[in-house]
Amino acid sequence: MLEFYKEGTMLTTGTKRYFKWPLIWINRITRYTLLLSFFSIGAVSATEVWPQLNTETLSVSSTLFSDPADFVVTLPNGYTKQTDKRYVVLFDLHPRSHLYLSGMHDWMSHNGGWPWLETIIVTAPDGHQGLGKLKKQAIEQRGDQALLDFFEQDLLPAIDKRYRTNGFRIFNGFTGNAGLVLYSLINRPSLFNAYIAASPVLSKEFAYVLSDAPKKLQSMKNQARFLFVSTSDSDFEQRQLDSFATLENTIQTHANSKLNYQIKRFDGSYYMTQPILATALGIEMIFNDVHSVLAADSEVSQQGTKAILAYYKHLSDDVYGFDVPAIDSLLALADSLPPEQAISVYQDTINAYPKADSAYHSLASVYAAAGDIDQAIAFEKQALANTDHPFYQSKYTQQLAEYQAQ
Repeated sequence: MLEFYKEGTMLTTGTKRYFKWPLIWINRITRYTLLLSFFSIGAVSATEVWPQLNTETLSVSSTLFSDPADFVVTLPNGYTKQTDKRYVVLFDLHPRSHLYLSGMHDWMSHNGGWPWLETIIVTAPDGHQGLGKLKKQAIEQRGDQALLDFFEQDLLPAIDKRYRTNGFRIFNGFTGNAGLVLYSLINRPSLFNAYIAASPVLSKEFAYVLSDAPKKLQSMKNQARFLFVSTSDSDFEQRQLDSFATLENTIQTHANSKLNYQIKRFDGSYYMTQPILATALGIEMIFNDVHSVLAADSEVSQQGTKAILAYYKHLSDDVYGFDVPAIDSLLALADSLPPEQAISVYQDTINAYPKADSAYHSLASVYAAAGDIDQAIAFEKQALANTDHPFYQSKYTQQLAEYQAQ
């Protein structure tokens, strides 16, 4: 008989041979087994809750090249379930950008599209000769816009035809592709609503951006455009800092009111980190007006509900091209007012947004505080009827029960 220690526990094998295992090893095995079981359970749970990227290929043909170009597309998680919803599109020319963009988008949008509205991510194929030729022509031949023709005539219509898009498009790029982002902005700004250019290559007359920008920025018209452009002082970017300074001065001097821009330096950070930083902050800038709530004492809110609704109509029609609701800003104003004035603002909110559950809930609270429980119950029921969100269903149900118990 094998004995590891005198004190032990007898374990039986399948052939009924007995081994005396020391208690210390029995305890260790038990702990390790429990630990492995914990991680196994965790792994199963994580697999069930972690999102699976819904990625597919969009093949785009064009008279500008011979073979179709296969673009990679990742759809938002709820795309197949929310069949009446339309989405923003983000496009990037670098094939390798797809994984980090899709991952960042999932992280920055899973809390109700905040701060990144749910978006369809599209990236270009790797090594497509026809597309590569169009890029080369844009970079080297002043006035050549065949690449933009491809975007306008072939790529963007193909995306809109196949997917439920809402008309708002973002063009994202790093280094040389960032230079092409700027080339697109100054030559055909109507193609995209927002432009993110991280560490753009602009030296040696790259796509003639610096030469053409002064005149073309001044003549920009129609719908407003967003621009986020950035660089850093890393070793790889040193050779582009002079041209970046020229770009910065050009934008500040020549951009008209149609261009909402931000120029950022990420000095002290790594070169390969630049597109991550630029995308994150660029997205925050682009959708800031969607998520920001007007303060009750802001110039707009002090003019009343009509002014707030007009402001959000401007954002919807002239800036984004999709509906930007004024509900939270209206409620912020109402919350700052005495009850009798607040009721009027809540009612205006409901008239403008008949399914605004939060407005019904707030109105119920005002009536309850005034002692009118019947009205409070009626409006709380309407709040409950106008939401399918589990958190708010629970909240409103609990509140309704409290009113009914009075």
